[in-house]
Amino acid sequence: MPIIRSAKKALRQSLKKRERNRETLSKMKTYMRKVLDSVKSGSREESEKCLRQAYIVIDKALKKNMIHKNNAARKKSRMARVVAKAFSGKKEAKQSKETA
Repeated sequence: MPIIRSAKKALRQSLKKRERNRETLSKMKTYMRKVLDSVKSGSREESEKCLRQAYIVIDKALKKNMIHKNNAARKKSRMARVVAKAFSGKKEAKQSKETA
């Protein structure tokens, strides 16, 4: 435990900052999980809605310097790719049935 007054204050500040950071990062992971769950359920509108919300939360974490810009870009790209891949085949299947 710190003895000097400034070190005690620094400890208090770092604990508060740690708690805020954990909440934000947990929220980010939760929204990313919601995107994947909505893709598994098969709801396109729900997936796109969750994807937009996840983008917002990731961008906020980036703005607060909790994650690196490349990390944020990678997360957004991978989620978008999962959503696009999940629903691109269904659209093609509908079009092939209509032409047949």
